[in-house]
Amino acid sequence: MPNRFRCLAFAVLTAALAAGSASAAPADNIMVDIDHAKIMKLPEKIQTIVVGNPMIADVTVQKNGIMIVTGKSYGVTNLIALDGSGNLVVEANIRVQAGGDALVTVHRGMERESYSCAPACQPTLILGDAQKHFSEVSGQATSRNALAGQK
Repeated sequence: MPNRFRCLAFAVLTAALAAGSASAAPADNIMVDIDHAKIMKLPEKIQTIVVGNPMIADVTVQKNGIMIVTGKSYGVTNLIALDGSGNLVVEANIRVQAGGDALVTVHRGMERESYSCAPACQPTLILGDAQKHFSEVSGQATSRNALAGQK
């Protein structure tokens, strides 16, 4: 496959992402906040999507060439898109970062707690928080979700 087509396909992929984002991402990076999703339009003829480390980011392909990238953990992984013949069409890095909007971090010595303050501060789960805080917030969220699922 000619390099020109790869560059064009990648430009379509990154342009679709940048259109849904307030800040423009570098041409070889897909930026997504942890616990958030980005919607992208895939170039035509893509048959296979591979994510290097699905613990960092996950990808779901929908109808009409729509791809949803979900940030699952901090870090960088890669995304490879192949056509039906197994030819490389697109290769990109997925960078999962912390969302900074309305997030307050409280440090108590070496331990950290995170709160989402939009508009009122509530405990939230962020990787790297103190184990006690993380467990308590996780337990409350799990209990609440179980209650919401009861009929």
